[in-house]
Amino acid sequence: MVEDLWLNPWLPVMALATSMVAALVIFMLPEERHVLRTALNLGAAVAKLILVIVMVWGVFHGLEYQLSFTMLPGIEFELKADSLSMMFAGLSSVLWLLTTAYAVGYLENSPNRSRFFGFFSLCVASTTGIALAGNLFTFFLFYEMLTLSTYPLVVHRGTATALRAGRSYIIYTLSGGAVLLLGMAWLYAETGTLDFAPGGVVEGSPTPALTAIFVLLVAGLGVKAALFPLHGWLPQAMVAPAPVSALLHAVAVVKAGAFGIVRVISDVFGIGFASEAGLLLPLAGLAAFTIIFGSVRALFQQDLKRRLAYSTISQVSYIILGICLAGPLGMVGGLVHLLHQGIMKITLFFCAGNYAETLGVHRIDELDGAGPRMPATSVAFTIAAFGMIGTPPLAGFITKWTLGLGALEAELPWVVVVLLASSLLNAAYFLPIVYRLWFRPRSDAWPEEVRWGRLETLGWLLWPPVLTAAAVVMIGVFAAMPFSPLSWAELVVNREYRP
Repeated sequence: MVEDLWLNPWLPVMALATSMVAALVIFMLPEERHVLRTALNLGAAVAKLILVIVMVWGVFHGLEYQLSFTMLPGIEFELKADSLSMMFAGLSSVLWLLTTAYAVGYLENSPNRSRFFGFFSLCVASTTGIALAGNLFTFFLFYEMLTLSTYPLVVHRGTATALRAGRSYIIYTLSGGAVLLLGMAWLYAETGTLDFAPGGVVEGSPTPALTAIFVLLVAGLGVKAALFPLHGWLPQAMVAPAPVSALLHAVAVVKAGAFGIVRVISDVFGIGFASEAGLLLPLAGLAAFTIIFGSVRALFQQDLKRRLAYSTISQVSYIILGICLAGPLGMVGGLVHLLHQGIMKITLFFCAGNYAETLGVHRIDELDGAGPRMPATSVAFTIAAFGMIGTPPLAGFITKWTLGLGALEAELPWVVVVLLASSLLNAAYFLPIVYRLWFRPRSDAWPEEVRWGRLETLGWLLWPPVLTAAAVVMIGVFAAMPFSPLSWAELVVNREYRP
């Protein structure tokens, strides 16, 4: 029976359908059916994770799951599970389970929970579809579905600030989608295909038309990836509840944009063609500027979630910078950061949500003495912060070390300077927070001393950041182990890198 499941070509559809069906059922549940809604949320997340693990095992052993049907003449809807797609699908399925558990606790007394969790599941279904898309057409369908399913989550609180943030989000992302669609149409007119293939599908010599198409595709995807100057929506979206912020930054939206750029460079244009055409070095420069820009802006934010938002703008561009180095080591560094950044950043947002929900603290200058009051949350935050800085042996160090080696391999020493400067800036905006947590005593008592048994906060809110912080340590210390993010990134490059 296990072997039959492993070999089942419908596994991508089953993984996609799990969260879609869960969303439809949750939408129909009355608000008071709390236990059933929680069971559906967690059950669907566990089922999806099992299906993805089975596909990961199959892909590791050389299987490729692929299903397609013709929607328009010459254009197919195609789902495909290869080694690259399983990186993103694996990340989203693991973090969906943890974020769902966290959201159950965070929204325990919130209204409109059926609406929230319905769109939450649709959002993750969209992310799964993006990961498993076998061509640009399928990618675009789920990419726009992600935009529409995330909007109700951003505006969930219904305040004037939330509605303004939602308006900014929808304008930015729909505009980016329109630019992406224009690039796709032009690409199809020039090449006759929208397929993904290792080494790319673009052939022949570089032309101005192909350069323009590349710019359109990257610009359309760069909105969600928060590349400068297309990043404006992301800090505003921090008015959303903490589980949504975690979803935007670590699991879904910004990762969808970055993953799409990786697909365009690697599987549409091909690294060799894009490098020969001179397309990668300017994009590497833009990614490097975004890394420094986001870090500098983070320094001046006093709202904790806004500082984390600008940190995301900086950190996600490591993925793009890595792929633009056009070498195997650079690509490994970029791909491994797709996973590492997700785990580190979701830890930080879980912790920020705990401070807000338990202590009523949103600003960095209000965090004095929060470490002894919430030790587990604060240890998790500290680990993730040091990981983001790139402290060995944590996950972020693996990323920066590999990217540095990739930069030297590509004979681009200025990239090493950018990485070092970014690490110093990371330290400059994270270490003051850690200092306040542990070494600045609070001048007065906390406004309300609430305990959940022996725990510092509700169990649903506590265990997700503790687990992800432990993962930040484990995937750094055991980076060379099979199925670690680094090992899987090396597998992707060994199978799909075409210079």
